[in-house]
Amino acid sequence: MAERTISFARGAPSADILPHEAVREAAAHALEKDWENALSYGTGRGHPGLCEWIAERHGVGPEQVMITNGSMEGAALLFRHLVSAGDRVVVEQPTYDRTLLLLKQAGAELVGAPLESDGIDPATIEAACAQGEVRLAHVIPNFHNPAGCTLSMDKRSRLVKLAADNGFTLFEDDPYRLISFDEAPGPTMLDLDSADRVIHASSFSKSISPGVRVGYLVGPAARIATLAKSANEQYISPNMLAESIVFELCRSGGLDENLNVVNTALRERRDALVEALRTHIPGAEFVIPAGGYFLWLDLKDVDSKALLGHAKKLGVTFVAGPDFMLEGGSSSLRLSFAPVPASEVAEGVRRLAQALEHAAEDAPGSGR
Repeated sequence: MAERTISFARGAPSADILPHEAVREAAAHALEKDWENALSYGTGRGHPGLCEWIAERHGVGPEQVMITNGSMEGAALLFRHLVSAGDRVVVEQPTYDRTLLLLKQAGAELVGAPLESDGIDPATIEAACAQGEVRLAHVIPNFHNPAGCTLSMDKRSRLVKLAADNGFTLFEDDPYRLISFDEAPGPTMLDLDSADRVIHASSFSKSISPGVRVGYLVGPAARIATLAKSANEQYISPNMLAESIVFELCRSGGLDENLNVVNTALRERRDALVEALRTHIPGAEFVIPAGGYFLWLDLKDVDSKALLGHAKKLGVTFVAGPDFMLEGGSSSLRLSFAPVPASEVAEGVRRLAQALEHAAEDAPGSGR
């Protein structure tokens, strides 16, 4: 057993790049200048100042914004409101495992749409619509979890048109948008939507820290009002103290300063992972992510769940591909570079390569 496990499993940054000092200062300022909002019940829409800041960022009115306790709560609210048992929902393959869990709990009929290097193929959604009504399509456009790819602008435009033509809701799940290593992402599908078919979700969990649990939804005013009413009925309001701290970071410039630090560190980790994979596992196939936390590794003739058992013994972990799939994915795995300092990445990949050797020796027909 290795001395200390190097974990590529969890989609969260290591503690050394969490902005504890900036959050401490923002909390002090929030409790000095915004204490009434911070310490009181709000409405289902959340902190009014933060709603206005987000609305300005997206070029919409504040009535089109609501804050949630992380973007996953926004997804859960939307699914509970929109999806009933038997409704057909298109999901990317692979996709975020908790999205699959929520939709299965809602009783949705899930229709898988394979990802390409530049995101989902709109033709697969068009084909699904031709076979029957589609209620919703879930798409992660930027720095995909788990696949790492980014949806091309042409495909974004085609998806928005498909949603308008076929009347389904296009759920643009975009929590990694600001974690960009090269150039700023282009327009959102929300920006391209003129038919009120897009609901956009994002989060400050990636741009500030997971512990703040502040996300948001942006969409047509009437649909946001309905979702905010539902939120108010379920939990009165989201966490106003956390939102007040996030609002202070946004308006003070602290958010942008933190993004510079985080994106620099994560770019170094991404680069270290790509270099190590090319050195130690040259046969692996992957898309180089231009941002976010994740890289999706396709291997040949490997059972990733069996591989995980060998890897754990050698002190390295990841998430096996089938966790993100409706079916298949047995020769794939997700590596999160966010929690692993750049100086430790090569050793982690070296251990993974050694685990691959052990798995090959134990495979049926190997002669052992």
